[in-house]
Amino acid sequence: MTKLFGVYVHWPYCARICPYCDFNVYKNRAIDAEAWNAALTGDLENYAARTQGRKLTSLYFGGGTPSLAPLPVIEGVIETCERLWGFEPGAEITLEANPTDAEQSRFEAFACAGVNRLSLGVQSLRDDALKFLGRDHDATAAKRAIEAAQGAFPRVTFDLIYGRPGQTLEDWREELSEALSLGAKHLSLYQLTIEAGTAFAKAVDKGRWAPPEDDVTADMYDAAQEMTAAAGLPAYEISNHAAPDEESRHNLVYWTYGDYVGVGPGAHGRLTEDGVRIATETALAPPDYLAGAPHQETTLTQAEAAMERLSMGLRLTAGMSFTEKDPFFAEAGALERLDRLIGDGLLQWDGETLAATAGGRRILNRLLYELFA
Repeated sequence: MTKLFGVYVHWPYCARICPYCDFNVYKNRAIDAEAWNAALTGDLENYAARTQGRKLTSLYFGGGTPSLAPLPVIEGVIETCERLWGFEPGAEITLEANPTDAEQSRFEAFACAGVNRLSLGVQSLRDDALKFLGRDHDATAAKRAIEAAQGAFPRVTFDLIYGRPGQTLEDWREELSEALSLGAKHLSLYQLTIEAGTAFAKAVDKGRWAPPEDDVTADMYDAAQEMTAAAGLPAYEISNHAAPDEESRHNLVYWTYGDYVGVGPGAHGRLTEDGVRIATETALAPPDYLAGAPHQETTLTQAEAAMERLSMGLRLTAGMSFTEKDPFFAEAGALERLDRLIGDGLLQWDGETLAATAGGRRILNRLLYELFA
């Protein structure tokens, strides 16, 4: 199997800031396409010099809302990646977009530029929920965008958020059933989480509303596993569901602990040089990034890299490669902790592959805490 290698491009601007979002995003503004192309190209060239001889299995435009970026910026990044690395056969080039009419009108142009997978931030198929989530589209626009995307791109995925206040299990079943009827071969289903510093966190702290109880959201998670599997889109990762061969190749770079370059404001990357894992991060503020602010680089210890690899790999239903030679076992008491979690029915290990069980994936954060305690 080809070792996965990707590029992530962070576009930091949105038309509006969603109240649940804690990403590095800013309100959309006038853009100097030439300045952005110059900054992104310079970063990509620097990283290409450190990763010679590799070809890209994926390129991902995330954000923010990268479909709001000037088309020449998207075209420029794709052309630069082709020049510097080249793409493996069947490489995935994904662009995130919102389901607004303005963005739908650009779908064919993005496809002509080389984008072959569109990720739509639908979030809900219910108008009241979309209003609560601060989205600037309604359910009709969402379904229209899905149809338009399927006509323009060979691969389409969209997101839904469940566990909203007042949402019942039956509400979620009905909404997910409708989503599955729309014909997408990949779905990302996320439980609403209240992130510190967001507008939602402030509202919850003030008692304006509260998310559903944990047992309700657990039932919603279980329903999603059951319904997507029955529809031919089983879970391959905690929050992601796909038909065969429709898995997100870029996200698999992360989950299989492959190398990836991160460019754009606040983008993270991971490189392996001389057997050592290096974490990279760019300047957060767009003006600083455009001015060429230096990237931060951190050499991970063996223990830190082992923790990251397990944290990523155990998200996958199929698990991860894991033998007694893994650096994890260098930690004091590691084998005892592993045996206890296996005995508790939360992990499975055959000496070659380590995987979280269905029960383990439901409480993965707690499982990882106990694994590294």
